[in-house]
Amino acid sequence: MLTSFYPVICTSRLKESRDFYTGLLGFETTFEADWYLSLRRPGDALPYELALLDHSHPTLPEAYRVPVRGLLLNFEVEDVDAEWERLVVREGLTAELALRSEDFGQRHFIVADPNGVLIDVITPIAPSEAYAAQYVGQLNRRTVESPDERPRPRHRSRGE
Repeated sequence: MLTSFYPVICTSRLKESRDFYTGLLGFETTFEADWYLSLRRPGDALPYELALLDHSHPTLPEAYRVPVRGLLLNFEVEDVDAEWERLVVREGLTAELALRSEDFGQRHFIVADPNGVLIDVITPIAPSEAYAAQYVGQLNRRTVESPDERPRPRHRSRGE
């Protein structure tokens, strides 16, 4: 039985990454060594965790000792507009993708962490009719109720 699952970001910027995730995204440090950091969101009903690993550490197979590339992390929030105001307007993070609503059922924006990991900050919204028809069942999807009481899918791939 699976007891935990969390991403580990291989990085050459361990301290900067820690500061980004703890200072801006609400994580707390639960373990810290000079080569590895374990982070957790305090107070959440589910234990959202993230780890940071020095990409040159010998715990990794030698052929894979490179900093992370091509990673996108989705952070679903209650109010994406408030997070835009906080992270981009007040904190000055660069918007890699400006705040916008997507027909496939997201209002979101994208910023990047110190490693170039993309952080997609999302509030689910009702998809357009064309996209709503593409969702097949709700068996493996969590849903939230939209104001008009139609279920909205969550946790889907971009462009679905």
